[in-house]
Amino acid sequence: MFHIFNLSLQLNGYPIKDALREFEKIQSLSEAEYENYLTIKRNDIVAFHLQKNDSYKKLVGNRIAGDWNTLPIMTKKDFQKPLAERLSEGYTLKNVYVNKTSGSSGDPFIFAKDKFSHALTWVNIFDRFGWFNIDFNSSLQARFYGIPLDFLGNTKERFKDFLSHRYRFPIFDLSDNILEGVLEKFKQKRFDYINGYTSSIVLFAKFLQHKNVVLKSICPTLKCCVVTSEMLFDDDKLLLEKQFGVPIVNEYGASELDLIAFQNPQGEWQVNSETLFVEILDQENNVLPFGKEGRIVITSLYNKAHPFIRYDIGDIGILDEKSTFKKPILKKLTGRTNDVAILPSGKKSPGLTFYYVTKSIIEDDGNVKEFVIKQTKIDTFDIEYVSQSELTSAQIKNIEKAISTYLENGLTFKFIRKEKLERTKSGKLKQFVSLVK
Repeated sequence: MFHIFNLSLQLNGYPIKDALREFEKIQSLSEAEYENYLTIKRNDIVAFHLQKNDSYKKLVGNRIAGDWNTLPIMTKKDFQKPLAERLSEGYTLKNVYVNKTSGSSGDPFIFAKDKFSHALTWVNIFDRFGWFNIDFNSSLQARFYGIPLDFLGNTKERFKDFLSHRYRFPIFDLSDNILEGVLEKFKQKRFDYINGYTSSIVLFAKFLQHKNVVLKSICPTLKCCVVTSEMLFDDDKLLLEKQFGVPIVNEYGASELDLIAFQNPQGEWQVNSETLFVEILDQENNVLPFGKEGRIVITSLYNKAHPFIRYDIGDIGILDEKSTFKKPILKKLTGRTNDVAILPSGKKSPGLTFYYVTKSIIEDDGNVKEFVIKQTKIDTFDIEYVSQSELTSAQIKNIEKAISTYLENGLTFKFIRKEKLERTKSGKLKQFVSLVK
């Protein structure tokens, strides 16, 4: 079979064959050897950047390089300067992979990866999707993602779609008549898997539920659905499983790093320990034991072009108690550190708490398609929603009562019905936003 996807990476200077050999070597290590592998790789990448990267040298300062726990925690604010000033010696804008983060955390920045490191990222992705018999060179993807609307950007993405063997469904308009067209494509094409933003795929599943259609019955080649970039709630996962008739796979990644965690066939959210080292830290930067919730801090073990060492990605989560060095398991991902509501009492509550509580009531009858919550003042929240009919006063009272029970009394809610919800430029739906500084 002609491996057009692998060939396109190779032609762009990404050493896929070398990366595949390295990846297989890492995976062949035993559990007993793995802690030593991680220690060596951590020390190697720190030593490299202390020698070759002036920006990282300044950040570390007089700290003792050999003491891992004294190394500084990097954040997105450390990268708010020109990329050329952050690159390691020997790397230029012409010989690295360059991209930009989505900016969903409020601090977008341009980053770089050396080409071997980026090739390893692709090998890792191939490996994880392979768990579900997906081959990027031959499996046809139904892609639910945004796309640039300018001619050049649009043409570039469409060409990448061709090389990647995927058919893209733009997600900026997912009204029923558009979704009818999406359904027709599933009848016509032999899709192997679905991949894209959670909220858009959930919206499609609700459309199928309303029409009483199971996708696998009209597209029998479908093997799995991989959701990414946004939270996947338990009841949404059940809905997707029911309406698609295939396994639903939860992916967690960051463009500047790698694939961070990918749900394996046993249903565990398996963390990438091959190319990343993941820690959970408390507010004082102490490493927390497995089972404790804290900030997710990640080290990229192979990226020599640009340091991501003890990098606070801005997310909060828990590593499972049964995690090992070779097979860490992400037990829970509870959202971003900036998705926190400060309440009048001084209480801090994750924004997703509002979303969970409201979601449990608002969707009971299937009337509401999707919604977001915005904190506009310390005691005031807008709930914007798309629905077939307006919420009843009884539903509104139930939501207010539930939020008082789970959070506190005295909060004000405005319910605003909309034709469609505002998404980011890339097409993501931010489920909770605090506009209070």
